[in-house]
Amino acid sequence: MEDFETDLKDLDELQSSSVVSTSFQQEADVQENILRPKMLCDFQGQQQLKDNLSIFIRAAREREEPLDHTFLIGPPGLGKTTLASIIANEMGSEIRMTSAPALDKPKDLAGILTNVTEGSVFFIDEIHRLKPALEEMLYIAMEDFEIDWVIGQGPAARTMRIPLPKFTLVGATTKAGSVSSPLSSRFGITCHIEFYNEKELAQIIARSATIMDISISKDAIDLLAKCSRGTPRIANRLLKRLRDFATVLGDGIITTEIVHHGMGRLGIDLNGLEKQDRNILRTIIEFYDGGPVGAETLSISVGEAIESLEDFYEPYLIQKGYLKRTPRGRMTTKKAYDLLGLSSIRNSNEDQGILF
Repeated sequence: MEDFETDLKDLDELQSSSVVSTSFQQEADVQENILRPKMLCDFQGQQQLKDNLSIFIRAAREREEPLDHTFLIGPPGLGKTTLASIIANEMGSEIRMTSAPALDKPKDLAGILTNVTEGSVFFIDEIHRLKPALEEMLYIAMEDFEIDWVIGQGPAARTMRIPLPKFTLVGATTKAGSVSSPLSSRFGITCHIEFYNEKELAQIIARSATIMDISISKDAIDLLAKCSRGTPRIANRLLKRLRDFATVLGDGIITTEIVHHGMGRLGIDLNGLEKQDRNILRTIIEFYDGGPVGAETLSISVGEAIESLEDFYEPYLIQKGYLKRTPRGRMTTKKAYDLLGLSSIRNSNEDQGILF
């Protein structure tokens, strides 16, 4: 009886969970919060995704039902968290946010799920890092809107099923392949977020400059868009740094001269490649004859964590055609040799291949 009362007390204390935050109320960076669009009409780029999502949201509102569970897939910085907040705003509901690494025990997840309100949005970032025990708890919550809670211990233990309000789970991941099939199949809506083109990034930069009251020329916007790696987060970060250069070294207006000067001092070229990007390509070429080389070996050679290598550097290098992944490892392309001015090394390697 004492164990039973203790477990019930623990169940009551679930509502004090501290691993969740409410949208736009506990943002660490106020400036970043200001730049986030609140509605789909303000979200730049990803037109097909927006068109489909607007239909799903409108249909759910007309049926007066929560939106189906939504899976957001894409590299870091493309707007997955922003889209989750937009979904909540468009549905007129509250949103509760957390990340999978912050959820350690079933009690943590149960505490959040028992606090969700009818029609609310529950956002889990980096959902591919969710522990198996928590993932299995989510299966029942997503399908039946219930969770199982064990009361008591030993032979006296029994399971109590707790009903939950109907809610929308929004899961975001940078590694869709690491999400188990049973979990990914329970999402009714899947959204793949792609890198942005230069025109879309220019629109994002112009909007951010207006919000932050930054003076920037049209040519400078287009040039900055080329340097932003197809990623809005990087575009906004570079815009803030160029504002600093323009304030101290210029008259406060970001011009093409300020962009060239600022990018040079930051070690970023007009293709958006940073010093480490070029270092990765140069290492593969000079140390490993252009590849193939394994990810672990490469990460040690360039002094970069393998997660950063795979999640941040490689996607853009592959998209731009400088790097390719093969079953045997990473290999550079002719475009990488031309970028670094190492075409002579490539020709020498090809000649050796002919000889042997």
